[in-house]
Amino acid sequence: MSTKQHCYDYPRPAVSVDIVIVTRETKRRVLLIRRKHDPFAGCWALPGGFVDMDESLDDAARRELFEETNVRAGKLVQLHTFGDPKRDPRGRNISVAYLAEVDADSVSATAGDDAADVAWCSLARPPKLAFDHRKILKHARDYLR
Repeated sequence: MSTKQHCYDYPRPAVSVDIVIVTRETKRRVLLIRRKHDPFAGCWALPGGFVDMDESLDDAARRELFEETNVRAGKLVQLHTFGDPKRDPRGRNISVAYLAEVDADSVSATAGDDAADVAWCSLARPPKLAFDHRKILKHARDYLR
């Protein structure tokens, strides 16, 4: 396999995925992870991470969700793309957010990879969140209405 190398006159941003997993309950809950590493170590966040160079966005979302929570979602819907230049303190990062609805009693989430913990939290009143994840949850709530 040959490796293509390209040189561009502009910097390339990183691309990541964030996954919003919500329950199908009257009072919906969202699955959050507690970050193990900086930035925002110890803070709650949506499961997600960087897209590998050889994978699709959908595959990255499924991989990251499973690695961090041990959850496999059925249908994932692309919710929105978030590209504020200051959304990630590590540098320029564009994130594609995904949404999935699940039956809470059929999901057994456990922390893995770079997640220190997982928890079901109120979708309407989540704890303080890392990055721009509060904004992502607002988009999810609006979409679900």
